[in-house]
Amino acid sequence: METSRFDVADYLDNDELIAEYLNSALEDGDEAAIITAIGNIAKAMGMSKIAEQTGLSRPSLYKALSEGAKPQFATVLKVLRAIGGNLQINTNPA
Repeated sequence: METSRFDVADYLDNDELIAEYLNSALEDGDEAAIITAIGNIAKAMGMSKIAEQTGLSRPSLYKALSEGAKPQFATVLKVLRAIGGNLQINTNPA
């Protein structure tokens, strides 16, 4: 029996699932997990499309969103916008 490697990007096929996945990573607050999640979403949506929308090259995106990468905040914002996300701050009374 042959097994294949699991790739979460293969299952990120609708906006609701993508939002849930990214929000889960954001809630955990782990920087590496957030970058990985953004990279998986970009891959699921098509890295060429994201590259075109951000003005970055595909190789640069793969490098910036790879495991262990420390992309610039501007790059993260560009990719978030390209995948349909945004940052919003909510205050919750204690």
